[in-house]
Amino acid sequence: MIVVDTSVWIDVLNARSTRQADHCAALIEDGQPVVLTDVILTELLQGFRNEDDAARVEHHLRAFPILRLAGLDDFILAARLYRDARRRGVTVRKTLDCLIAAACVRADAPILHADRDFDLLASCTELRVYEVPE
Repeated sequence: MIVVDTSVWIDVLNARSTRQADHCAALIEDGQPVVLTDVILTELLQGFRNEDDAARVEHHLRAFPILRLAGLDDFILAARLYRDARRRGVTVRKTLDCLIAAACVRADAPILHADRDFDLLASCTELRVYEVPE
């Protein structure tokens, strides 16, 4: 399973050609196990100004498996990931990124992203980053 972050989905949904977005589209076309988290779904849907667009995208995103935060232990894990990073001199800018990372760590799923915070977290925690082939 490969978790695709908000930063990549935004480019996919806006038809922007980036390495990550193009690779995400290829993964989907190849039937690879692409998933998102409940937090990623929230971030994506809150960005729409038009309710019809939000409903249309929600309908399409519901076709993908949703990795959900599984209770208090995931929130505690997110806090630990943040503290582990801070101890190593890394500051993660958004708590939501730590929550996404916690779901990934628990599921042992790498994340495909275009957000430097995930690279920073992966450098000092057990989070794994999905590497796009060159």
